Amino acid sequence: MSVNSRSAVADRPRPATGPIRRLHLPKKQRNLELALLIAACGINAVAVVLVQLGALGHVDLTLLYLCVGLSVLVFGMHIALRYVAPQADPFLLPIATVLNGLGIAEIYRIDIHYKDTGWESAGVRQIVWSAVAIICAIVVIMVIRNHRVLQRYTYIFGLVALVLLLLPMLPGIGQEIFGARVWIRIGPFSFQPGEIAKLCLAIFFAGYLVQRRDSLSMVGKKFLGMRLPRARDLGPILVVWLMAMAVIVFQRDLGTGLLIFGLFLVMLYVATARVSWVILGLLLIVGGAVVASQVLPYVNGRFQNWLIPFSDKIYNEQGGSFQLVQGLFGLAQGGVIGTGLGQGQPWITPLANSDYIIASLGEELGLAGLFAIFALYLLFVARGLRIGFAGQDDFGKLLAVGLSFTVALQCFIVIGGVTRVIPLTGLTTPFLAAGGSSLVANWIIVALLLRLSDTVRNQPRLVVS
Repeated sequence: MSVNSRSAVADRPRPATGPIRRLHLPKKQRNLELALLIAACGINAVAVVLVQLGALGHVDLTLLYLCVGLSVLVFGMHIALRYVAPQADPFLLPIATVLNGLGIAEIYRIDIHYKDTGWESAGVRQIVWSAVAIICAIVVIMVIRNHRVLQRYTYIFGLVALVLLLLPMLPGIGQEIFGARVWIRIGPFSFQPGEIAKLCLAIFFAGYLVQRRDSLSMVGKKFLGMRLPRARDLGPILVVWLMAMAVIVFQRDLGTGLLIFGLFLVMLYVATARVSWVILGLLLIVGGAVVASQVLPYVNGRFQNWLIPFSDKIYNEQGGSFQLVQGLFGLAQGGVIGTGLGQGQPWITPLANSDYIIASLGEELGLAGLFAIFALYLLFVARGLRIGFAGQDDFGKLLAVGLSFTVALQCFIVIGGVTRVIPLTGLTTPFLAAGGSSLVANWIIVALLLRLSDTVRNQPRLVVS
């Protein structure tokens, strides 16, 4: 080696031997989430103040203090995300926060009419349940650092879901409310285990379909220009269909039955990309609906209320269309811009703070306000589907799609029933309606989607040169 080459080597910069400094990139996702959270909490505070001014004529700081405590928990979840999921989606948490807050404001508005205070107030209970739900979401996001861990317990989640669905049928703790046996009561507390069961089923379906996707994708004979699945592969869809029908028959819960079967059908289509499964599933749904309407009196009553709600006989009979018609009148009263928060009469409709919370909000916020709420749901579901399609592992894809579709299908079933698009069922509107079990389940969905989105953004990308 020449002298010049040796000197060139000697002049090259040597690697530093001191401590290594880490490059801290700006957390753009979390900063955007923080700005949106501030706006969401501001909207919620304004909604509560408007309700008080419209219904009471003055501002009561007691409920505002409780809402501030709830906002502290939300910002606590935001801080937790900065440490354990810094790349998580920035829109999911603010959307859930503003929907939850609008629901509390409308529930509180109905409490004002009935002069309910303290623990007798559904609004106060909703705030407490919201706090419990947010704490559960924080625990989920802190404990589950990788969503793939859930795949190890696929069949355990399936067993847990089955047990939760059967709990309301047990004597002693099972409770029947408004004809549906979907509640359990332990002491002064009541809970709807089916809300948690739908999460366990989404995890079970995702793990099961990843394992059995190849066999379920096999096609059989061609019929009417479409390749049908083999007869030996029809077992899973028939089992889930029978499970859904059992929920409808024995628990008299039409909404949960539709949700379970619809969730499995969509995840099955995403896993196999076979339209034949969708056609077969729709035939099973239609066939089951026709049989149930002829055999089960309460299902037949739902169809009669849907088809001829303004009939005097249907309107005035027990379990008739009074609730449906009053909800429609409330929506009509709201018009385009609504009567204003605190200035409507939503309490006229039975169950205005739970099953018919959409009609209550439609009366006071109008069509414009409902469209804004629907846009928030649409954005929430779109972000969840985007998380699923951006993932690289099949289990994460199916789980994100299943969780997102759970919210979408629940919104369609509830809102479609209230607006008379489809027959009315007993599901609750996610984040808005009064109900602790529904809040806990939906906030856990938020936490799981946040974990999935963080995993998707941190996963290595395939670079093709």
